[in-house]
Amino acid sequence: MGLKWSIIRFPSDKDARSVEHKLYNIRRKYKAVWDELTETEKERARREIKELKKELMTIPYNDPMDEKYKRLQYVRYADDFIIGVIGSKEDCEKIKATEFLAKELKLELSQEKTLITHSSKKARFLGYDITVKRSNSTKTNVNGIQRRTRNMVCQLLVPREIWVKKLLEIKAMRVDPITGQWKPIHRSALLRNDDLEILETNNSEIRGLYNYYKLANNAITLSNFKYFMEYSMYKTFAAKYNTSVKKILSKYKINGRFAVRYETKEGPKIRWFYKQGFKRYREKITAGDPTIDLEMNTLRIRGTLTSLIACSKKM
Repeated sequence: MGLKWSIIRFPSDKDARSVEHKLYNIRRKYKAVWDELTETEKERARREIKELKKELMTIPYNDPMDEKYKRLQYVRYADDFIIGVIGSKEDCEKIKATEFLAKELKLELSQEKTLITHSSKKARFLGYDITVKRSNSTKTNVNGIQRRTRNMVCQLLVPREIWVKKLLEIKAMRVDPITGQWKPIHRSALLRNDDLEILETNNSEIRGLYNYYKLANNAITLSNFKYFMEYSMYKTFAAKYNTSVKKILSKYKINGRFAVRYETKEGPKIRWFYKQGFKRYREKITAGDPTIDLEMNTLRIRGTLTSLIACSKKM
Protein backbone atom coordinates (compact mmCIF):
# COMPACT_ATOMS: atom_id res chain seq x y z
CA MET A 1 0.00 0.00 0.00
CA GLY A 2 1.58 3.28 -1.07
CA LEU A 3 0.21 5.89 1.30
CA LYS A 4 1.42 9.36 0.41
CA TRP A 5 1.89 12.01 3.06
CA SER A 6 3.42 15.46 3.12
CA ILE A 7 5.90 17.04 5.56
CA ILE A 8 6.74 20.21 3.64
CA ARG A 9 6.01 23.58 5.25
CA PHE A 10 4.72 26.07 2.69
CA PRO A 11 4.55 29.86 2.80
CA SER A 12 1.24 31.27 3.93
CA ASP A 13 -1.40 33.00 1.83
CA LYS A 14 -0.25 36.28 3.39
CA ASP A 15 3.10 35.92 1.63
CA ALA A 16 1.41 35.57 -1.76
CA ARG A 17 -0.96 38.48 -1.12
CA SER A 18 1.95 40.68 -0.04
CA VAL A 19 3.91 40.01 -3.24
CA GLU A 20 0.81 40.41 -5.42
CA HIS A 21 0.05 43.75 -3.75
CA LYS A 22 3.61 44.96 -4.26
CA LEU A 23 3.56 43.86 -7.93
CA TYR A 24 0.24 45.64 -8.51
CA ASN A 25 1.52 48.90 -7.00
CA ILE A 26 4.77 48.88 -8.97
CA ARG A 27 2.99 48.22 -12.25
CA ARG A 28 0.57 51.02 -11.56
CA LYS A 29 3.37 53.42 -10.63
CA TYR A 30 5.39 52.75 -13.78
CA LYS A 31 2.34 52.78 -16.05
CA ALA A 32 1.51 56.36 -15.02
CA VAL A 33 4.95 57.71 -15.99
CA TRP A 34 6.10 55.17 -18.61
CA ASP A 35 6.34 57.64 -21.49
CA GLU A 36 8.53 59.95 -19.39
CA LEU A 37 11.10 57.29 -18.46
CA THR A 38 14.46 56.89 -20.16
CA GLU A 39 15.40 53.55 -21.74
CA THR A 40 17.65 52.81 -18.77
CA GLU A 41 14.80 53.46 -16.33
CA LYS A 42 12.42 51.32 -18.40
CA GLU A 43 14.89 48.44 -18.39
CA ARG A 44 15.28 48.74 -14.61
CA ALA A 45 11.47 48.73 -14.22
CA ARG A 46 11.16 45.59 -16.38
CA ARG A 47 13.78 43.81 -14.26
CA GLU A 48 12.02 44.81 -11.04
CA ILE A 49 8.66 43.52 -12.28
CA LYS A 50 10.27 40.33 -13.58
CA GLU A 51 11.91 39.63 -10.19
CA LEU A 52 8.58 40.09 -8.38
CA LYS A 53 6.86 37.75 -10.84
CA LYS A 54 9.60 35.20 -10.26
CA GLU A 55 9.15 35.48 -6.50
CA LEU A 56 5.39 35.14 -6.82
CA MET A 57 5.74 31.93 -8.86
CA THR A 58 7.71 30.29 -6.02
CA ILE A 59 4.80 30.66 -3.59
CA PRO A 60 2.26 27.79 -3.68
CA TYR A 61 -1.34 28.76 -4.33
CA ASN A 62 -2.55 26.55 -1.47
CA ASP A 63 -1.30 25.04 1.77
CA PRO A 64 -1.28 21.22 1.80
CA MET A 65 -0.58 21.33 5.54
CA ASP A 66 -4.06 22.73 6.14
CA GLU A 67 -5.51 20.34 8.73
CA LYS A 68 -9.03 21.04 7.50
CA TYR A 69 -8.23 19.80 3.98
CA LYS A 70 -7.89 16.01 3.81
CA ARG A 71 -8.50 13.69 0.87
CA LEU A 72 -8.19 9.96 0.14
CA GLN A 73 -8.01 8.17 -3.20
CA TYR A 74 -8.20 4.38 -3.44
CA VAL A 75 -7.36 2.24 -6.48
CA ARG A 76 -7.43 -1.54 -6.61
CA TYR A 77 -6.56 -4.11 -9.28
CA ALA A 78 -7.02 -7.75 -8.21
CA ASP A 79 -4.91 -8.20 -5.06
CA ASP A 80 -2.90 -5.02 -5.53
CA PHE A 81 -4.08 -1.66 -4.27
CA ILE A 82 -2.78 1.81 -3.48
CA ILE A 83 -4.24 4.54 -1.30
CA GLY A 84 -3.31 8.16 -1.84
CA VAL A 85 -3.71 10.43 1.19
CA ILE A 86 -3.59 14.19 1.50
CA GLY A 87 -2.85 14.52 5.17
CA SER A 88 -0.26 13.79 7.83
CA LYS A 89 1.77 10.66 8.45
CA GLU A 90 -0.38 10.07 11.51
CA ASP A 91 -3.45 9.97 9.25
CA CYS A 92 -1.76 7.28 7.15
CA GLU A 93 -0.88 5.25 10.24
CA LYS A 94 -4.51 5.39 11.38
CA ILE A 95 -5.73 4.18 7.97
CA LYS A 96 -3.22 1.34 8.01
CA ALA A 97 -4.31 0.23 11.49
CA THR A 98 -8.06 0.72 11.10
CA GLU A 99 -10.57 -2.10 10.68
CA PHE A 100 -12.09 -0.18 7.75
CA LEU A 101 -9.70 -1.87 5.30
CA ALA A 102 -10.64 -5.34 6.47
CA LYS A 103 -14.37 -4.83 6.98
CA GLU A 104 -15.35 -2.43 4.21
CA LEU A 105 -12.75 -3.08 1.51
CA LYS A 106 -12.23 -6.77 2.40
CA LEU A 107 -8.44 -6.34 2.37
CA GLU A 108 -6.05 -8.48 4.38
CA LEU A 109 -2.84 -6.55 4.92
CA SER A 110 0.66 -7.92 5.14
CA GLN A 111 2.51 -5.65 7.56
CA GLU A 112 5.80 -6.36 5.77
CA LYS A 113 4.46 -5.44 2.33
CA THR A 114 2.19 -2.59 3.42
CA LEU A 115 4.28 0.56 3.20
CA ILE A 116 3.77 4.24 3.89
CA THR A 117 5.61 6.22 1.22
CA HIS A 118 6.09 9.98 1.07
CA SER A 119 4.75 11.45 -2.16
CA SER A 120 8.19 12.77 -3.11
CA LYS A 121 9.42 9.16 -3.21
CA LYS A 122 8.39 6.48 -5.68
CA ALA A 123 5.70 3.94 -4.87
CA ARG A 124 5.56 0.84 -7.12
CA PHE A 125 2.07 -0.14 -8.28
CA LEU A 126 1.25 -2.56 -11.11
CA GLY A 127 4.75 -2.16 -12.52
CA TYR A 128 4.58 1.66 -12.60
CA ASP A 129 6.45 4.02 -10.31
CA ILE A 130 4.04 6.63 -8.89
CA THR A 131 5.27 9.92 -7.45
CA VAL A 132 4.19 13.55 -7.08
CA LYS A 133 6.33 16.02 -8.98
CA ARG A 134 7.60 19.16 -7.32
CA SER A 135 8.56 21.86 -9.78
CA ASN A 136 8.14 25.62 -9.97
CA SER A 137 8.78 25.64 -13.72
CA THR A 138 6.15 27.59 -15.62
CA LYS A 139 4.32 27.34 -18.91
CA THR A 140 2.75 30.24 -20.79
CA ASN A 141 -0.83 29.60 -21.87
CA VAL A 142 -2.59 30.89 -25.01
CA ASN A 143 -3.42 34.16 -23.22
CA GLY A 144 0.24 34.82 -22.43
CA ILE A 145 -0.20 34.11 -18.72
CA GLN A 146 2.41 32.04 -16.91
CA ARG A 147 1.11 29.04 -14.97
CA ARG A 148 2.79 26.41 -12.85
CA THR A 149 1.40 23.29 -14.45
CA ARG A 150 3.94 20.75 -13.19
CA ASN A 151 3.96 21.36 -9.44
CA MET A 152 2.34 18.78 -7.12
CA VAL A 153 1.16 16.73 -10.11
CA CYS A 154 0.90 12.95 -9.83
CA GLN A 155 3.14 11.13 -12.30
CA LEU A 156 3.29 7.59 -13.68
CA LEU A 157 6.82 6.51 -14.56
CA VAL A 158 8.43 3.56 -16.34
CA PRO A 159 10.93 2.02 -13.90
CA ARG A 160 14.32 1.72 -15.56
CA GLU A 161 14.96 -1.71 -14.05
CA ILE A 162 11.87 -3.11 -15.80
CA TRP A 163 13.20 -2.80 -19.35
CA VAL A 164 16.77 -3.54 -18.26
CA LYS A 165 15.56 -6.78 -16.63
CA LYS A 166 13.64 -7.65 -19.80
CA LEU A 167 16.76 -7.23 -21.96
CA LEU A 168 18.76 -9.47 -19.64
CA GLU A 169 15.99 -12.10 -19.47
CA ILE A 170 15.77 -12.51 -23.24
CA LYS A 171 19.57 -12.28 -23.51
CA ALA A 172 19.54 -9.31 -25.87
CA MET A 173 22.08 -7.45 -23.74
CA ARG A 174 25.02 -8.21 -21.49
CA VAL A 175 26.78 -6.13 -18.86
CA ASP A 176 30.56 -6.05 -19.01
CA PRO A 177 31.75 -7.35 -15.61
CA ILE A 178 34.77 -5.04 -15.60
CA THR A 179 33.52 -1.73 -17.05
CA GLY A 180 29.81 -2.19 -16.31
CA GLN A 181 29.05 -1.11 -19.89
CA TRP A 182 25.85 -2.39 -21.51
CA LYS A 183 26.24 -4.08 -24.89
CA PRO A 184 23.59 -5.50 -27.24
CA ILE A 185 24.30 -9.12 -28.20
CA HIS A 186 22.82 -11.63 -30.62
CA ARG A 187 20.07 -13.92 -29.33
CA SER A 188 21.02 -17.57 -29.71
CA ALA A 189 17.42 -18.69 -29.12
CA LEU A 190 16.33 -17.02 -32.38
CA LEU A 191 19.08 -18.27 -34.69
CA ARG A 192 16.94 -21.15 -36.04
CA ASN A 193 13.97 -18.91 -36.74
CA ASP A 194 13.40 -17.51 -40.21
CA ASP A 195 13.89 -13.80 -41.00
CA LEU A 196 10.24 -12.86 -40.54
CA GLU A 197 10.02 -14.63 -37.17
CA ILE A 198 13.12 -12.83 -35.89
CA LEU A 199 11.74 -9.47 -36.98
CA GLU A 200 8.24 -10.14 -35.62
CA THR A 201 9.62 -11.40 -32.30
CA ASN A 202 11.50 -8.14 -31.75
CA ASN A 203 8.56 -6.03 -32.93
CA SER A 204 6.10 -7.80 -30.61
CA GLU A 205 8.38 -7.43 -27.60
CA ILE A 206 8.94 -3.71 -28.21
CA ARG A 207 5.27 -3.08 -28.95
CA GLY A 208 4.12 -5.13 -25.96
CA LEU A 209 6.23 -3.21 -23.46
CA TYR A 210 5.17 0.14 -24.92
CA ASN A 211 1.46 -0.75 -24.96
CA TYR A 212 1.63 -1.43 -21.24
CA TYR A 213 3.68 1.64 -20.31
CA LYS A 214 2.28 4.14 -22.82
CA LEU A 215 0.43 5.97 -20.01
CA ALA A 216 3.73 6.87 -18.33
CA ASN A 217 4.98 10.46 -18.30
CA ASN A 218 8.40 9.19 -19.33
CA ALA A 219 7.21 6.63 -21.90
CA ILE A 220 9.79 8.11 -24.29
CA THR A 221 12.54 6.41 -22.24
CA LEU A 222 11.47 3.12 -23.83
CA SER A 223 13.39 4.31 -26.89
CA ASN A 224 16.44 3.08 -24.94
CA PHE A 225 14.88 -0.38 -24.80
CA LYS A 226 14.21 -0.22 -28.53
CA TYR A 227 17.84 0.76 -29.22
CA PHE A 228 19.22 -2.38 -27.57
CA MET A 229 16.52 -4.57 -29.16
CA GLU A 230 17.30 -3.14 -32.59
CA TYR A 231 21.05 -3.72 -32.46
CA SER A 232 20.57 -7.12 -30.84
CA MET A 233 18.38 -8.01 -33.81
CA TYR A 234 21.05 -6.85 -36.27
CA LYS A 235 23.61 -9.00 -34.49
CA THR A 236 21.20 -11.96 -34.48
CA PHE A 237 20.83 -11.73 -38.28
CA ALA A 238 24.60 -11.41 -38.63
CA ALA A 239 25.20 -14.48 -36.44
CA LYS A 240 22.53 -16.45 -38.31
CA TYR A 241 24.20 -15.87 -41.68
CA ASN A 242 27.77 -15.76 -40.34
CA THR A 243 28.41 -12.25 -41.65
CA SER A 244 28.84 -8.70 -40.37
CA VAL A 245 26.21 -6.25 -39.16
CA LYS A 246 27.29 -3.84 -41.90
CA LYS A 247 26.50 -6.40 -44.62
CA ILE A 248 23.17 -7.27 -43.01
CA LEU A 249 22.10 -3.61 -42.99
CA SER A 250 23.18 -3.21 -46.59
CA LYS A 251 21.05 -6.23 -47.58
CA TYR A 252 17.90 -5.60 -45.55
CA LYS A 253 17.50 -1.83 -45.39
CA ILE A 254 14.98 -0.25 -47.75
CA ASN A 255 15.19 3.54 -48.02
CA GLY A 256 17.05 3.65 -44.71
CA ARG A 257 14.61 1.38 -42.80
CA PHE A 258 15.18 -2.24 -41.84
CA ALA A 259 12.64 -4.62 -43.36
CA VAL A 260 12.10 -8.24 -44.34
CA ARG A 261 10.71 -9.18 -47.75
CA TYR A 262 8.61 -12.32 -48.00
CA GLU A 263 6.23 -14.05 -50.42
CA THR A 264 2.50 -14.69 -50.01
CA LYS A 265 -0.22 -16.02 -52.32
CA GLU A 266 -1.05 -12.41 -53.22
CA GLY A 267 2.57 -11.69 -54.10
CA PRO A 268 5.64 -10.18 -52.39
CA LYS A 269 5.19 -8.22 -49.16
CA ILE A 270 7.40 -6.23 -46.78
CA ARG A 271 7.41 -6.26 -42.96
CA TRP A 272 9.12 -3.27 -41.34
CA PHE A 273 11.00 -2.98 -38.07
CA TYR A 274 9.10 -1.07 -35.35
CA LYS A 275 8.97 2.68 -35.93
CA GLN A 276 5.78 3.87 -34.23
CA GLY A 277 7.62 5.82 -31.55
CA PHE A 278 6.96 6.02 -27.81
CA LYS A 279 4.67 8.98 -27.42
CA ARG A 280 2.79 9.24 -24.14
CA TYR A 281 -0.89 8.30 -24.45
CA ARG A 282 -2.91 11.33 -23.32
CA GLU A 283 -6.42 10.44 -24.48
CA LYS A 284 -9.22 9.56 -22.09
CA ILE A 285 -9.01 5.88 -21.17
CA THR A 286 -12.09 3.74 -21.70
CA ALA A 287 -12.72 0.19 -20.53
CA GLY A 288 -11.55 -2.37 -23.05
CA ASP A 289 -9.30 0.03 -25.00
CA PRO A 290 -7.48 -2.38 -27.37
CA THR A 291 -4.45 -0.06 -27.67
CA ILE A 292 -3.58 -0.38 -23.96
CA ASP A 293 -2.53 -3.68 -22.40
CA LEU A 294 -3.75 -4.44 -18.88
CA GLU A 295 -0.80 -6.79 -18.51
CA MET A 296 2.60 -6.77 -20.14
CA ASN A 297 2.18 -8.77 -23.35
CA THR A 298 5.59 -9.34 -24.85
CA LEU A 299 5.09 -12.91 -26.06
CA ARG A 300 7.43 -13.78 -28.87
CA ILE A 301 7.10 -16.20 -31.75
CA ARG A 302 8.95 -19.44 -31.15
CA GLY A 303 10.49 -21.66 -33.78
CA THR A 304 8.11 -24.23 -35.25
CA LEU A 305 8.38 -27.05 -37.75
CA THR A 306 6.88 -24.71 -40.33
CA SER A 307 8.43 -21.27 -40.54
CA LEU A 308 6.38 -18.07 -40.52
CA ILE A 309 7.48 -17.29 -44.07
CA ALA A 310 6.40 -20.75 -45.21
CA CYS A 311 3.01 -20.24 -43.55
CA SER A 312 2.66 -16.84 -45.28
CA LYS A 313 3.05 -18.46 -48.69
CA LYS A 314 -0.01 -20.61 -47.99
CA MET A 315 -2.18 -17.69 -46.96
